[in-house]
Amino acid sequence: MTELGTTIPLVQAPPSGEGGVDEIVVKICRCATVVKGGRRFSFGALVVVGDRRGKVGIGYGKSAEVPAAVEKGKKIAMRNMVSVKVVRGTIPHQVIGRYGSSHVVMVPASPGTGVIAGASARAVLELAGVHDLLTKSYGSNSPKNVVRAVLRGLTSLVTREDIERLRGVKLAG
Repeated sequence: MTELGTTIPLVQAPPSGEGGVDEIVVKICRCATVVKGGRRFSFGALVVVGDRRGKVGIGYGKSAEVPAAVEKGKKIAMRNMVSVKVVRGTIPHQVIGRYGSSHVVMVPASPGTGVIAGASARAVLELAGVHDLLTKSYGSNSPKNVVRAVLRGLTSLVTREDIERLRGVKLAG
């Protein structure tokens, strides 16, 4: 029994993963090989993990079962986490991320714009902690390549402070 005046939440927010890390499964790939008894399936899972505060990683796990592939992908993504420079919810400057034949142009946006991106790019950007950004994808739209292109673009960002430190001068403006 509960006392009067106390409230019981009907729906609790799901707890964040290990160490405050969230995960998004971007794509499940099914592969089939034909054997004497029929078809044998295997699965690949493209997983993005991030803490929504500037750390993000991607992983691709393969297994005979979907849950095992997702778990392997998450483990690989946790191992490959990198830091991303986010300034006031967006990126410091325009950047083009390239991987294979995928090109993703990322342009900083004003507060309140939101993340304007496709599903694959959005997963990486949201888990990295970016809130306002415009993107345009050119070339291959394969989720594996797009995710890697976005991550390459984000890791190539430099902030104003980085430039000042590298050059040893104070920038005007």
